[in-house]
Amino acid sequence: MTSRQKLHVLIADDQPINLRVAVQVLRTLGHGGVAAKDGAQALQAWRQHSFDLLLLDVVMPQLDGVSVLREVRADERSSPQHTPVILVTGNDLPEDAEAYLREGADAVLVKPLDAEKLQSTLQKLGLG
Repeated sequence: MTSRQKLHVLIADDQPINLRVAVQVLRTLGHGGVAAKDGAQALQAWRQHSFDLLLLDVVMPQLDGVSVLREVRADERSSPQHTPVILVTGNDLPEDAEAYLREGADAVLVKPLDAEKLQSTLQKLGLG
C-alpha cells in the first residue's frame, strides 16, 4: 500500500475531543473512516465492515481497547485476515506499551495523537 492510498480506519475513543482530534489527524494525512464512541461500538463496526486499520483508545467504558484487541485477534484466528491495530494511551510507561504489544497490538502511541507520530507509525507498519 502506498501513502497515496486512502486508509479506511476505525477510530474508537470515549472522549469526544480525543475522537475529533484523531479524525482530524487522519484527515490531515489523507485518510478517513468510522468513529466509535466506545469499545462495544468499535467491535460491532469491525465485525460488520472491513477496515485497513484500527486506532483504539486503551481506556474506554464497557469494553476497553485491549479487550477489543483481544476480540479482534480471536476472531482473526479463524481467517487469514490480520487488521493492524494501534492502541492509543495516555500512559507512557514502556512496560505498558510492551504489554499491549504482547496482547497483539501492532503499535502503541502515547497521547496526544499528532500527525507526525501517526504517519511515522503507519510507515513502520507498511501502511503509509
